[in-house]
Amino acid sequence: MGKRDTSLTDDLSNAAPNSNDNFTPYIRTVARGAHLSRSLTESEAEDAMGHILSGAVTPEQLGAFLMVLRYRKESPDELAGFVRAARRHFPKPKNTNAELDWPSYADRHRQLPYFVLAAKLLAANGIRVLMHGLAGAGPAATRHALSAVGLPLAVSFDTARQQLDDTNFAYLPLETFCPPLQALFDLRALFGLRSAVNTFARMLNPGAAACQVQGVFHPTYIDTHIESERRLELPKTVVFKGGGGEVQRNPEKSCRVAMLTNGTVSEEDWSPLISNSRYPWRDEALDPVRLSALWRGEWQAPEPEAAVTGTAAIALKLLGRSATMAGAEALASDMWQARLKV
Repeated sequence: MGKRDTSLTDDLSNAAPNSNDNFTPYIRTVARGAHLSRSLTESEAEDAMGHILSGAVTPEQLGAFLMVLRYRKESPDELAGFVRAARRHFPKPKNTNAELDWPSYADRHRQLPYFVLAAKLLAANGIRVLMHGLAGAGPAATRHALSAVGLPLAVSFDTARQQLDDTNFAYLPLETFCPPLQALFDLRALFGLRSAVNTFARMLNPGAAACQVQGVFHPTYIDTHIESERRLELPKTVVFKGGGGEVQRNPEKSCRVAMLTNGTVSEEDWSPLISNSRYPWRDEALDPVRLSALWRGEWQAPEPEAAVTGTAAIALKLLGRSATMAGAEALASDMWQARLKV
């Protein structure tokens, strides 16, 4: 394995003798071929991921299992089981009172992460937002953006709770609260592909918030994520195709938003906020300092501002701050206009 994977290799090599025999049936179940293989049940998936995160599998078993799932796509039962297993490997939240869970697990951004300003905007208006995720690569990674707009990282759940009390915002790095899961993310350099961990990490909800926003890479994953959250009994969540797989609305396109509310699924189509735009999304400068300038009003650009307020509006409707899409968008716009007066 590569240098970045040393800790995971050590965990696997130090596993109890023959402990990996218990994992073999799971590989056989998912990989026996088109007619004999099947998806894992939720309890099987939970047990399988428990073996993986505890280091009780060989590298060969791990690679085979993850790549088979990658090839045929995970089921909602499997994702829910993986999440339940992962939650056993990080501390239970200590009354963070997080109101909104915000995952950020895209490992590279091709445009600035304007969703960071959307989260900051909600926090500035009294909503307790707990973000969590990966370090990412490149100058426009989430953590670079957070630093640019004055939002520090938390080093523990206790720190996150204090930051939420102080500013209504906290960011927990994955490697801080669940190192075994971070080790699985590091395998991308070896596989050259994302794996199931990229999918289910979005559902971890480490602060046990009642509401969650999710952005996915591909629209085909929307239904899968919603069904997984139904199994996990999350009270309220929204899932939509976000920019680069993040919780970031494209203001120039309609946005299909799937919402889960106490077990009931509904869908809405949010209309574009900008028309006839010529903003160079694919060619914009990926300098996080521009986010700070946008927040302070030193740089004005209708399209990025609409990305911020449009993303915030979806969260506001989820949180019940507005009963309608139009009302949520108007409220987010008002918050944006008022930010310079705070």
